[in-house]
Amino acid sequence: MVLIGITGGDFKAEIRVAKLINTLWRMIRIKAFRAVDDIDSCEIFAQGHTKVLEDHGIKPVASSNSEWFFNPTVYGILILSSTSDEVYGGARLHIAGGAQPLPIETAIGKLDNKIYDLVKGYADKGTGEFCGLWNDKKAAGKGYNILLGRASIARASVVIAGILDILSLFALCASYTLRPALNAGFEVETSLGDKGTFSYPKPDLRAVVAVLRNLTTLSAATLKEKESILELIANPRQQKIEIGPKGPIEVEYDLTIPRHE
Repeated sequence: MVLIGITGGDFKAEIRVAKLINTLWRMIRIKAFRAVDDIDSCEIFAQGHTKVLEDHGIKPVASSNSEWFFNPTVYGILILSSTSDEVYGGARLHIAGGAQPLPIETAIGKLDNKIYDLVKGYADKGTGEFCGLWNDKKAAGKGYNILLGRASIARASVVIAGILDILSLFALCASYTLRPALNAGFEVETSLGDKGTFSYPKPDLRAVVAVLRNLTTLSAATLKEKESILELIANPRQQKIEIGPKGPIEVEYDLTIPRHE
């Protein structure tokens, strides 16, 4: 009915408008930011993350609080429309060794305290956590949650990690994000919980601890993911066509961030 109102009942015009709308849905931006340098983006991120959790009946989790806004070792990534102010999703990278523990330590420390020594061991050579992954339901069916939430955001986090000279990354994966994480080079950490699995954030949900052990070699990543990651490391600011489940998506990447010692 909306299209008829726009086109005056012209069927061919309606088709053209529908194609235009579909094209706009498939033009997006992925940008990186340092939390303390961009509080506005932090707030946008937090609002979207909280809403997604509430939509799924999940109370606030360790990665959804706002303390990270003021942590100089936290970096965020947002997926935005290229043609409007709409935000489709995001993720964060926390670097270990600052004033705050990694969210994964807070999340499962009471369930298995071995997480503290595990993080400490990796922190000697530089480690962090890929966390706070969320995708808005308004992007459902468009392929954003799969292509970007499970792959491109993970790739972007690896790019940032490379800039910051850390060797490894932790992730606490939901069942539906585990496979993309494994494809990107993460491996299940079986020394924790029940072979790496915990009941979290609710008793009826499962979360799996995974570690990307070597960001330099990406030895555990699939060839396709490794090539994509290396391309983004080499060209963190670029425009390219990504192939999603329902076809091509035009993506404008801006993963450039200043280096802070």
